[in-house]
Amino acid sequence: MHIVFAASECVPFAKTGGLADVVGALPREVAKLGHDVTVYLPLYARVRPFLEGEPKYAARSITIPFRYYNRFIGIVDGGKRDGVQFYFVDCPELFDRPELYGPAGGEYSDNAERFGLFCRAVLEAAKLLEVPEVFHVHDWQAALIPVYLRTVYAADPVFHGTAVMLTIHNAAYQGKFPPQTTEQLLFPWDIFTMDRMEQYDRFNFLKGGIVFSDMLTTVSRRYAEEIQTSEFGEQLEGVLRNRSADLCGILNGVDYARWDPSVDKNLAAHYTPGNLAGKKTCRADLLHAFGLESIEDATPVIGIVSRFATQKGFDILSRIADDLVRRDVAVTVLGSGEPIYENFFREWAFRHPDKVAVRIGYDEALSHKIEAGADVFLMPSRYEPCGLNQIYSLKYGTVPIVRATGGLDDTIEEWDAGKQTGTGFKFYGYDPQALLTEIDQALKVFEDKAAWERLMRNGMAQNYDWAEPAREYVKAYEEAARRRA
Repeated sequence: MHIVFAASECVPFAKTGGLADVVGALPREVAKLGHDVTVYLPLYARVRPFLEGEPKYAARSITIPFRYYNRFIGIVDGGKRDGVQFYFVDCPELFDRPELYGPAGGEYSDNAERFGLFCRAVLEAAKLLEVPEVFHVHDWQAALIPVYLRTVYAADPVFHGTAVMLTIHNAAYQGKFPPQTTEQLLFPWDIFTMDRMEQYDRFNFLKGGIVFSDMLTTVSRRYAEEIQTSEFGEQLEGVLRNRSADLCGILNGVDYARWDPSVDKNLAAHYTPGNLAGKKTCRADLLHAFGLESIEDATPVIGIVSRFATQKGFDILSRIADDLVRRDVAVTVLGSGEPIYENFFREWAFRHPDKVAVRIGYDEALSHKIEAGADVFLMPSRYEPCGLNQIYSLKYGTVPIVRATGGLDDTIEEWDAGKQTGTGFKFYGYDPQALLTEIDQALKVFEDKAAWERLMRNGMAQNYDWAEPAREYVKAYEEAARRRA
């Protein structure tokens, strides 16, 4: 089977979140199962350094029509990597920019045109290079591919029998634009209705993908249930409930080639479940990196690596922050995002410089150091479609404290002191006191070194690699292709 992935992010080329990790790892695992896999990405400015020498074009001067003008794009051949063919959509006036989606805290005003062009370019390129059995499209930026296929390209015999599967990585990001986008992207106006593309008088990319795709997936079993409710559906719960028979949750895997403390090149020392000595060295290295060398060995270190957003639970953390540091703890934080939370973390560190240290920004090596050097990893998310850091934390023997939502609930088992089972701590109500109570529970267990070591090893024994999710995706591809046939 030939599967084409279309997405706006993929490691190592371009990343703002977990979508990039999935598109970087899943195609490789599907290829290992014997399938032909192609990935299409926009040719952003940050992608160009990954191309060796002058770009090699698989296709030149493809015409992408808009209402009053045409754009002309090329398809750059990115070569094969780990058995996966990469192509990049080259349209410098739209993609050769410093950011993927817009300047910090904003969006480019022409994002509808940018990603509308990307979707149509993938279809035109596939006609020239190879039409797949299944398009696997990701999030709103690629969600117009099924819409184009079933409208503008509906009579094109080349795509007869071609199926589409949409993966929703985060239902909060939908791609909402003015009604005139319908005309701008050359869609018939009859799709701008409540049962198709229209959502509160906005042209909604993600809704269109949900309506027109053959199959829908999201990134954990729990999140597949949650997005069909008013609390988590982001006003798309009705259309998702209508497609519930076609929606399934497949938990993301992680890339243990990059996230394994026994081989991680970013760490001051390596360690394994059988020999945890290196974790103490990693902890000392982390505290040195954050200027907290005075922290005692008996003091638990809490780590946070995150995008700073309300979704991540930092509104409730801010309400118990000063109570938390009255306990015997140290906190190391890495991330960036909404100014209100960047300021919260800065001020928290300013008030408690001997206990709280914060780095604003993203640093890949430092994120690994936090995973390895912290004793506890905190993820108090309001919602979390899958989450990867709690899975990394398990592997690194860094005990997660999470809210029981989405993939966090699916991947973390509550510690049971009597049975000595479980991998972390979960709180249920989205409430500051519930969070603080669960942290206190973890700190109490931390005092019992034998119990804590068992808890660490329980987590390190878990396996969330991509092998099983890849097999589940292949079954979904086969089902999508069967339905379309």
